Amino acid sequence: MNISEVPCTGVLVVEPMGNAGPFLVEAAGRMGLSLYAATHRTVHETYPPALARALAGVCFTDLADPERAVDDMEAYCRRHGIGAVAACWELLTPLASALAARLGAPGNDPLRARAARNKIAMAEAFRAAGVPAPRGAVAADAEEAFRVAGSGALGWPLVVKPAEQGGSWGVSVVEDPGELAAAVAAATRYTVATPHGLPLDSRVLLQSYVPGEEYSAESVVCDGVAYALPVVRKDTTQGRYRVETGHSCPAQLSAELTVAVQHTAARAALAVGVRNGIAHTELKIPPGTDRPVVIETGARLPGDNICEIVEAATGVREAEAYLRAVTGRPPLVAPTRDEAAAIRFLLPEHAGVLERIVVPEVPGTHSEIHLRPGDTVPEPADSSGRVGHVVARAASPSEARRLADLAVNGTRLKVN
Repeated sequence: MNISEVPCTGVLVVEPMGNAGPFLVEAAGRMGLSLYAATHRTVHETYPPALARALAGVCFTDLADPERAVDDMEAYCRRHGIGAVAACWELLTPLASALAARLGAPGNDPLRARAARNKIAMAEAFRAAGVPAPRGAVAADAEEAFRVAGSGALGWPLVVKPAEQGGSWGVSVVEDPGELAAAVAAATRYTVATPHGLPLDSRVLLQSYVPGEEYSAESVVCDGVAYALPVVRKDTTQGRYRVETGHSCPAQLSAELTVAVQHTAARAALAVGVRNGIAHTELKIPPGTDRPVVIETGARLPGDNICEIVEAATGVREAEAYLRAVTGRPPLVAPTRDEAAAIRFLLPEHAGVLERIVVPEVPGTHSEIHLRPGDTVPEPADSSGRVGHVVARAASPSEARRLADLAVNGTRLKVN
């Protein structure tokens, strides 16, 4: 008998350590589900106490060894009667898909799961499904990248990104050939992913640059049917590194454009094999058009506390929708609230050692500091450079953004 034939009361999360973990814990508590983790012992030792306490149990395994990990996780699930599988990181979604298939539990297509992790495979899946996406080409090294760029097929600027990585790590916008070698070096420096030492595809994806405003949208899929979740507006820096500086919900798009973004995001999710789960899709709308272009998608909950601002603005609980999908239940996606929320990230001007950070108290906002004085602050070239964040709630998106910006602009942040 498959585990899926037994009423599901437990979910194994393939590495809950990350931004989505606390939201899954909260959702599981509301739904009466027991949450278990699959991780390595050394990683588990670094879990925040609240996360460790919330777990019903832990399956210790080596997630960098897929065959062993699936065997270990299957045995653990059968031993504990766990009937559902979820993942927090796109790099681990193939493992989650393979485990769900082994258990006979609701999951994604294991034959397509790599396309939700590997951006080269993702681009191929988008082309095959007719999903609008940037033109692209693959390069193994700088020499090959120069040949691709020299052909003129992709134009300038170019986006250079690692085949496998997240958090905008190693991603550059290149304006001319003089910047290309450094961008390829930045993208190819990732050969393993922390904290599990997962081996990564070292190739580089070169893409034509798509201008326009940026958005994200989650699609929760249950038994192959996609349900649209609210659209979120994204703000980024300019220049070589397009680091996300914040998000706001709702996105203030017209009803027609909102539907177009949600429909395109759903097509992207289905193209990479999401069948029972959730996908976080990033899109841009080129100026003067009403045709969203998919930048990439991940078969996971969003990071950046997007779950928090979506719920604050609309009442939609994305983590709960995800858990419903992996436990075989249609998600609840209808908004129950008509408000607005925004998040802004506290970014240093340069790398160094954090000496001081003081965030002012602004009505309608709350803040969280990620680092402590004395901690090393990376260069603000990707999401790892954030020192903290501010969340604001208000009656309108513009007011929520204003309040969040007021708190960020008043923050005293010193890095030496």
